Parts: sequence; C-alpha cells; structure tokens
Amino acid sequence: MTTFDQILPVATDVLGARREVLSHLDWLLINRDLNGRVRFILPECIEANDVQRSQVEELYQAVAGRIAPHAYPVASGILYESDRKQACQGTAAFLLTDFENVWVIDRLATESRWEAIAEVAPGAPRIVFFSIKGGVGRSTALAASTWALARQSKRVLVLDLDLESPGLSSALLSTERQPKYGVTDWLVEDLVDNGDTLLNDLYGTSDLQTAGQIYLVPAHGIEPGEYVAKLGRVWMPKVTRQMQPEAWSSRLNRLVNSLEEMIRPDVILIDSRAGIDEVAAACVTDLGAHTVLMFAIQGQQTWTGYQALFAHWQQRGVITEIRNRLQLVAGLVPDDERRLEYLDTLRADAYALFEDTYDRVEAGEISDWSFEEDDDNAPHAPLPIRWNRGWYGLLSLQQRMVQVDENEVNAVYGALIDFLNRALTS
Repeated sequence: MTTFDQILPVATDVLGARREVLSHLDWLLINRDLNGRVRFILPECIEANDVQRSQVEELYQAVAGRIAPHAYPVASGILYESDRKQACQGTAAFLLTDFENVWVIDRLATESRWEAIAEVAPGAPRIVFFSIKGGVGRSTALAASTWALARQSKRVLVLDLDLESPGLSSALLSTERQPKYGVTDWLVEDLVDNGDTLLNDLYGTSDLQTAGQIYLVPAHGIEPGEYVAKLGRVWMPKVTRQMQPEAWSSRLNRLVNSLEEMIRPDVILIDSRAGIDEVAAACVTDLGAHTVLMFAIQGQQTWTGYQALFAHWQQRGVITEIRNRLQLVAGLVPDDERRLEYLDTLRADAYALFEDTYDRVEAGEISDWSFEEDDDNAPHAPLPIRWNRGWYGLLSLQQRMVQVDENEVNAVYGALIDFLNRALTS
C-alpha cells in the first residue's frame, strides 16, 4: 500500500528512470488534488503528437501503478493546458527535486499557504509572535514588550490574531476601554462591504502609564456576540465587485494597512495563533512581517512541529528567504541554577533545526549566514525569557503591569526587548 508521503519519492524514482521522455517536454505538472490523487498536466501540443502522447500515457501508467490508490485511470489521469501558468490557476508550484522541468502543485482545502513569504511591508515594522505550541508565554511576552516599547515613547499597534483563543485585550486594556468591535467583526462585515464602518470602534487605547501610546485591536469586541458563528466565516474569500475572489489573508492584510494609515504607529505587534493553521500561516507569511519571533520551550514537543514546517519550506525552496525573518525565543527559562543547562540544550536543538538551512561557503569567502552553534547573532540563538511567578499567565496581567517597575520587566524580558529595539532601528 502506498501512502500520500510516498507519492513524490515514487514519482522521482519513476521519472528519473525515464528522463529521455522528459527531455522532450517543455514542462510537466504533477497535480495533487484535494483528495490526494495525482494527475499529470502537460502542454496541449503533446496531445496532438501521437508518439509523445503515447509515451506520456505510459509514463503516467508507470507512476499510477506504484502510487495506487493515489492515482486515476490513464484516461482521466492526464490533462492538457496551453501553458503552465494557466494550469496552476494561481496556485504556487515547486520544482520536483532533481528535475528542471517537472513541477508539483498541491490543491489545498484552505487558501492560506506556507510556501511563500510576502515582501516586508513598508511603513511600521510588523513583528509576529508565533509558536508551534501554546502555553509557552508568547502572549504574555507580547504584552510586556508592548508596555516596554510604549514606555520609550513609541506608538504601538497590537493585533490579537489568536482568534480561536482570544484574551490579549484583558492584559492591556481595562474593561471600560474595551472597543465595541474586533478583528472577527471586521472580517465578517467586510464580506458585505461593511467593514470600514467599524474601523473607528475597532481598537482601544491603554491607560497604562507610558510616554507613548498603546492601541489594541482585540479578537472580538467587549460583547463577543455570536462569536462562534462569526468565527466560522472569517476565513471566507470575498468576491469583489469585479467578481474576483480575494483570499481572507489578503483581506486581513487590507485591515492592517487601514489601521496603520489611521493610527500611524511606530511598530505593529501581532499575536499569532499557535500551530500550523490558516491564521498562523497568514501572520507568518502573508502580512509582510519584518520579524517572526519563534517561541520555544525545552522538549521534543517543541521541535516536532517546527521540523515539519522547516521541511515544508525546504521542499518548496523558500527556506532561506523565510529564515532571514526568524528569531528564536526561549520561553519559561528557569530562574535558578538550571538556567544555563536549559538554554544550552535548547540552543543545541534549535541549531539542529536551522543547521541545514545555513549557507555553506568555501574558506576565505564571506557570508552572513555561515553561523556556528555558539554564534549569539544567529536566528537559532535563543533570546531567553526567565520564568517568573509574577508574570506567568494573563488573568491579572493588566493589574500587574500597573504596579510593576521597569527593572522587573527588564529582568524577565530584557533580551527580547533589546532585540526589538535593535530591530526597530536597523
């Protein structure tokens, strides 16, 4: 029995043994549909050439015979298109390893994808707080970072995009300052061209004592309303007046742009959903992030998800571009004699994750990415956040931040705050 994971290795093996046939093709698309079944898509000119068509049918039959049940009968397993771009229909394709004219395209049930990253957005830097697992102190770190940056007279725009587990607003806004609406409301109303009427009631300003100002856009307004019903609609693409579909992540980016134009922040901090899902994909790859902070804690559960994500990026050939935006953050670092051992172990695990993505250079050449494991400037070098009982959890963080002094914040989050300051001035 062949499983989904074996489709590409088998295709690579079969096609590699028949390179003579491939040499006469301008391009070949291996199309994996929503059910994981494979079709070939080829140039239309092949269909009119009896010899080439017969060769391609034999080629497909050889692949199909080895990947069943992930294939079709030959009669329905081969399609022809005028050009490769048209065949892709807007979906990104990637080269099959070891081939120059064989591409793979995946038809997915969701529109958010992890295989490409948008250009860095102009204007205020967008910093994404991301983690594979929850419970690593990500949202608490974002709240503390927001407070620290605002203390430095910066205008900080914060978006709670952890839509399925909202709550950041309670950390930074008192109850009376909670706005009427949130991100979910805007995304639903935008589907019927009503989103812009909500913009002025979409954010609240913090009354924490800071020289700058904090503007927070929550996942939902002070009254959640029919939150579950709305949440089931936020991922919807919008059909524009020109009858063109606009992906939900594109709509989300439009919201961020509108808020930035209104508020004119110095920095935008984004709290992403944990895990490998649609929200996280949009936050990490689609919003033009300047930096993506990868939160991790010691233990294999952290690295399993990151390894899957890195393997996907490597297969798609985009790991270098995406890696340049990443920075590891070590959460829950023990504040005792175990601290150094904890960080050393986490650094070693992180280096093992990043090592294959670093460029190799010959002796005497210069590269920004020929990092060693102990290089503190490399993206795998963890920014430590010390575990502190007074900062663990968000239930009373808003009250805690009213009382805490800057020395306490720096003791726990100093390395992260220093990094953010450098990022904002680079």
